[in-house]
Amino acid sequence: MHRMVKLLLFTTVAAQAFPALAQVAEAPAPAAIDRDDAVHNQQSEIVVTAPFVRELDLLAGSSVITGDELVIDVRSQIGETLTRQPGVSATSFSPGASRPVLRGFQGERIRVLSDGLGSLDVSNTSTDHAVSIEPLTAERIEILRGPASLLFGSQAIGGVVNVIDRRIPRNVPEAGFHLDAIGAYGSAAEERSGGASLDVALAPNIVAHVDGTYRKSDDLRIGGFVLSPTLRADQRAIAAEEAEEGNLGEAAEASALANLRGPLPNSFTETFSVGGGLALINDGGSLGFSAGYYDTKYGVPSRPGAGHHHGEEGEEGEAEGGEEEGPVTIDLKQFRADMRSEITVGGSFLESIRTRIGYSDYTHTEFEGAEVGTVFDSQAFEGRLEFVQADRDGWRGVTGFQGFTRDFSAVGAEAFVPPNVTDQYGVFTLQEFNFGKLGLEVAGRYERSEVSSSSVRIGLEEDAQIVAVDRTFNAFSGAIGVSYAVTPTVKIGINGSRAERAPSGEELFSNGPHIATQAFEIGDPNFTKEKSWGVELFARGDAGPIRFQVAGYSTWFNDYIYEADTGLEADELPLFQYMQADARYYGVEGEVSATIVNTGTFRLDANVVADYVNAELSNDGGPLPRIPPLRVLGGLSAAAGSISGRLEAEHITAQNNIAAFETPTKDFTLVNATLSFKPFGGKNETIISVSANNIFDVDARRHASFTKDFVPLPGRDIRVSARLSF
Repeated sequence: MHRMVKLLLFTTVAAQAFPALAQVAEAPAPAAIDRDDAVHNQQSEIVVTAPFVRELDLLAGSSVITGDELVIDVRSQIGETLTRQPGVSATSFSPGASRPVLRGFQGERIRVLSDGLGSLDVSNTSTDHAVSIEPLTAERIEILRGPASLLFGSQAIGGVVNVIDRRIPRNVPEAGFHLDAIGAYGSAAEERSGGASLDVALAPNIVAHVDGTYRKSDDLRIGGFVLSPTLRADQRAIAAEEAEEGNLGEAAEASALANLRGPLPNSFTETFSVGGGLALINDGGSLGFSAGYYDTKYGVPSRPGAGHHHGEEGEEGEAEGGEEEGPVTIDLKQFRADMRSEITVGGSFLESIRTRIGYSDYTHTEFEGAEVGTVFDSQAFEGRLEFVQADRDGWRGVTGFQGFTRDFSAVGAEAFVPPNVTDQYGVFTLQEFNFGKLGLEVAGRYERSEVSSSSVRIGLEEDAQIVAVDRTFNAFSGAIGVSYAVTPTVKIGINGSRAERAPSGEELFSNGPHIATQAFEIGDPNFTKEKSWGVELFARGDAGPIRFQVAGYSTWFNDYIYEADTGLEADELPLFQYMQADARYYGVEGEVSATIVNTGTFRLDANVVADYVNAELSNDGGPLPRIPPLRVLGGLSAAAGSISGRLEAEHITAQNNIAAFETPTKDFTLVNATLSFKPFGGKNETIISVSANNIFDVDARRHASFTKDFVPLPGRDIRVSARLSF
């Protein structure tokens, strides 16, 4: 608790500014924002609203999902919601747990934010952990790539996903209230989901918000065999060996597993969330608070052949214990409270002061059948304070402070990481200079991280040494970018970055069996900081009917931290170990769209999204694991009055450039179609949509997934979704 007190000290600066709100509390409320016009404008010009990078032009390439697109693409986890965007894949661990993968980076290098602050869960620590943000309540989702993402912390070196909701209201509803209701049905998992949110003006300057969601899905129906060709061959070999030895029951079991199709066993999900907020909004700024509760339970499909001992019984007891093992499920609960304020200073140098604070009390329990394996508890607190400069003859910027603390524990027979505490403090600045056609942006960040544990296990034996470890890291990161406006609507540029990242508690201290990932995971308490140099070339803009954003990038790492399959076993589980070595990432990504026909009453657009990344260890160390292959997505979109439709095909090539003990992934093509209807006209957000995904029911697997060999993507999925808004 004392660590939270230290972080709370910085909020006194903002508290001193709050009287400014009272001084203008009687001022007339600003005109309500026309949300329909906002959505329309976002389709032609991306405006990023994430703190510190609002309208950022150079250092951050961005994508925004909002409006109708968000209704059609929304899935149970944020990772699956974003996979149609350039440079984005997903971990796809299971239907209940999937985080974004940006430019091949995942885990500790991608920050998933809720309105500018971290999700304050433990989803970044392991791929089996769900993100505790409900996509159904999202108003818009922003993806930031490139050096500017470092302003959100060293864990954002690969990029940022910022989910914006209205839990703390930003504007006063024009009619005194605003209601959104959304519902969806998906055939692949018999998914039923629904949610609603309501904003009500209690007074001319005070707005209250309430929201709630519920989602339930059965086991997922897939497009082919459950197991990949490699694992099917393994099971057939086991079946033949057992049959030769006369073990007909074991042979039949292995053969049935090799031929398993249809529903993916133990892939169900059930999620519930509720939240509310209150905000004071006027010309002097805003001050708001919110609280929310998120509860999800989901199954973890079993890795074939995975199993381990639970105690020190004799051989007979061990066998009996193995027979009693049940399917792994995760029950996750999070309570979260947030505060956001913005004080309009209006000075010649300082324009505004923004404060953002969040607290989370998080628990998730991993069950093996009815038996509790591990209980994860995390209390986390994060705060940001930023001073936004006024635009002075083409010079503007922001300078701020960020603090984060997490008290994490994992208790139980399957606890693979000891209790640990992380304290992190950072200061940052971003400065932008406009010299006509030439633009310059400079960003810097200093971050101090302290990671400690009193019970780190060293060694694999049961009598391994237990020691206390306390590590402190000072990380310095910076970025600089230069752009040139070739035309008023086309810009090219280059930016470079130097970044450092402290290892996480899981990378340092892991040492034990993890039942959800069905692996034995080992960290290294002696890891040093991860350092990198990066360069990026980009072109963005529009030329007549064509709109585009294209980027090529390369990053060189020293002491890169990664988790790899060693090919060994510990406690009858595959042994995965965190390692550190030099590495290099390089790749390209882009999106090009064009209006082919526009008669005023009918419009036809075409677009292509493509991305490729290569990541290898230096000095001929070989490929890094779980790197997505080349992906190309092309589609046609048409709209006539209140009816619109889209037909698209996404081809993901085979990944044969693989790490040691990693299996290759076959190529596949997904064909999808969508038809939408807006019964109250194009400017009303009410929409009814029917889509068919993976129309040809193909076997599809994401190479970035830890579980790709036994957790395929959904088969043919007919989805009906609707949003009512007024």
